[in-house]
Amino acid sequence: MSVTITEKAASEVKKIISDQRLDPATLLRVGVAGGGCSGFSYSLGFDTQFDPKSDTKSDQHGVAVVVDKKSDLFLDGTTLDFHEGIDKRGFTFDNPNAKKSCGCGSSFQA
Repeated sequence: MSVTITEKAASEVKKIISDQRLDPATLLRVGVAGGGCSGFSYSLGFDTQFDPKSDTKSDQHGVAVVVDKKSDLFLDGTTLDFHEGIDKRGFTFDNPNAKKSCGCGSSFQA
């Protein structure tokens, strides 16, 4: 699987699914879209659809994680974590394929 999520990130995803009363079978979809100040931006959202022809899927810490195969090329080896601190709070991407990223960490260049 190209994307690994930490236990902390999985915990936060489960909390959001519960708080928003989403279907328990909801999938976490991680991807890449064109745009952002560095060329590509990360996408993170919830989905109920999975196509085995165009997606890869794994279960990590009780969360179903889905990545489309095009995004898979840019996200290979990426770790999704959740940071909660005084300075910031939110999901973070540690992508070894990113050659350059913007200051906020939401876009990158591969």
